[in-house]
Amino acid sequence: MRRAFVLCLFVAAVGRLSAAPPERTHDIVPTDYASVNAITEIALSPDGKQVAYCLATWDKKSDKRATELWVVGTDGKGKPRQLTTDRANDRHPKWSGDGKAVYVVSNRGAKAKTQVWKVPLDGKPEAITDLKNGIVGFDYAPKADLVFFTVDETTTDDDDFSAIRKKFDKIEYGHGSRTVSVLMSIRNPGSIPKLIVNDKRYIREFAVTADGKKVAMVTAIDDTVIKSEGESRVDVWEDGKITTPPTDVYRKKAASPYAWLEGLAWNPDGTRFAFCAIFDAYPAEIIIGELKGANWSTKKLKRNEGFQVRGYGSPLQWRSSEFVTYLGDKDGSVGIVEHSVVEREWRSESYNPGAVVYAYAPYPSDNEEKSGSGVSVVGSGENFPKLYLRRNKKEPLVDPNPHTESWKFPTVEHVTWKAPDGVSVGGPLELPHGWKKGDKPLPLVVAIHGGPTTASYNDQRFDPHNGRLYFAAKGYAVLCPNYRGSTGYGDKFVTDLVGNENDIEVKDIVAGIQHLIKEGIADPERIAVMGWSNGGYLTNCLIAMKNPAVKIKAASSGAGILDTVAEWGFNDEPAYPIVFKKGLPWEQPDIYRKTSPIYGIGNVTTPTLIHVGGNDDRCPPGHSRMLYRALKEYKKVPTELCVYPGQPHGLGTLSFRTAKMEWDLAWFEKYLKK
Repeated sequence: MRRAFVLCLFVAAVGRLSAAPPERTHDIVPTDYASVNAITEIALSPDGKQVAYCLATWDKKSDKRATELWVVGTDGKGKPRQLTTDRANDRHPKWSGDGKAVYVVSNRGAKAKTQVWKVPLDGKPEAITDLKNGIVGFDYAPKADLVFFTVDETTTDDDDFSAIRKKFDKIEYGHGSRTVSVLMSIRNPGSIPKLIVNDKRYIREFAVTADGKKVAMVTAIDDTVIKSEGESRVDVWEDGKITTPPTDVYRKKAASPYAWLEGLAWNPDGTRFAFCAIFDAYPAEIIIGELKGANWSTKKLKRNEGFQVRGYGSPLQWRSSEFVTYLGDKDGSVGIVEHSVVEREWRSESYNPGAVVYAYAPYPSDNEEKSGSGVSVVGSGENFPKLYLRRNKKEPLVDPNPHTESWKFPTVEHVTWKAPDGVSVGGPLELPHGWKKGDKPLPLVVAIHGGPTTASYNDQRFDPHNGRLYFAAKGYAVLCPNYRGSTGYGDKFVTDLVGNENDIEVKDIVAGIQHLIKEGIADPERIAVMGWSNGGYLTNCLIAMKNPAVKIKAASSGAGILDTVAEWGFNDEPAYPIVFKKGLPWEQPDIYRKTSPIYGIGNVTTPTLIHVGGNDDRCPPGHSRMLYRALKEYKKVPTELCVYPGQPHGLGTLSFRTAKMEWDLAWFEKYLKK
């Protein structure tokens, strides 16, 4: 799965609107990105009267973003209150059973190792764990007042060559030792943790029942992605025994055997759990595990065909023992969908065509009339997202950054067009502030999302990786096509891409460009394409087209694949190409060749800017270096290679993100001049 690097753009402030918004006078520039804060996670108190949230802010001096813990009342009468101030990256908030404190994972203290901390509403944070190398996973059982956590260990598997590996232990071996997890529990600081699970398997994720008597775990033989995406399973621990509920529903009998498992959540009474099975090239499914007598069963949740589980998964929440909620994609928007897991004829949706829900926390209740209660972080086409009480969407509990009220935001609308085969394709369109129909056609940037099994959404977002906001602010039209393979347009729309990469979705994108030209929005002489991850791959495909129907004058290829055989061989998730190409390279050589833009590089005349993280395992930098070599040394096409030292699949530092935006703008300004 070429997961798009998703920027968290949930923004917050410490005040609430008390007057009419000011006039929009501020011209947005890349350096404004540093001022945008982000609500990354929320948790509703046991009595529903308070929300804890993690607020991320950038620090120019450290060049990093870190989160701190805040709370706000749900009655809308009080101001948000900051509980931590030391930029310790507080995350994964869990309310204590008595509602007087919030547990978080943080990196504070002299060693700054990851530990579990208890943050009282009135008092100083207190470390619950104190492990030399820190902890990895964390959950809390409120009824038992127990903290559960995992630590990593290394185990060695004995075989005929164990002795020689040990003798020459400075060599890096492909196998022979592996990372595994140990699960423990603890109640009080300073006490000795209790061993819960030491099964010589890696626990990628786990969830504990409210009473602490059961633990559901996503486990694999080790911590590698190749084992996680196709061989992981959900195990259940209870009374010292580990049981594996049936796996066929998300492995053998699934659309693809290579599911990622994530989002584990227990219902309130510990009789059911839910998790997401995330597939490359196929719609995500929600799996329900249920205890029937002494045995566990598993089944797919019968989901509403109108909503697909948000691309690459959704945080799952239980409103009651029967009703599970998730985030659903539809036409570039995201709503909250609630289902009865016993498949009664009852389901509710909280959906607005112009809204995008990022996070939510339902108020626990068995009363169907209260199904819409709780809190959520919701974005729109007018402003950055806000934290709302779901039953009062007019006045936010936490307002987005007040300083952005004067920003000249672009307009965002969802547009549709017809692909050559007659299928309707859509996606968000950003237009500069104040531009109106009939004005002079605009230079067009086609900003292509990654994935591909996700989508671009219809809200305001400041996205350095995928061209959102900063190009429209500079006077460009920005089309964000949800090409074939994207979510939110039906199951067939997703699966049509299997076996058809570098073909059907490229035609979808070109048709979108032609539509905007015909509508008088885009200037046909000033067309540019860009993207990151799968968006970078599609940028490479578009510039390598032979006899293209539209002329692409500039491109920015971010972390893009060039050779799909090399993708299978070098990246950290080989199942991705296996699924999309219907087999291994020696089984489907023609598909691998057809889907590799390297064979069309001879067609390239487009000046191309290339970005990649130096430590990118998902789309290794060798692809970007290959593209640069081909264009610079052999094609003599204007190009520039930007390798960001130490960066993984997404750029993590403020300076690198800002640099990328300024490079993009400078490149397109030069090559889109008339």
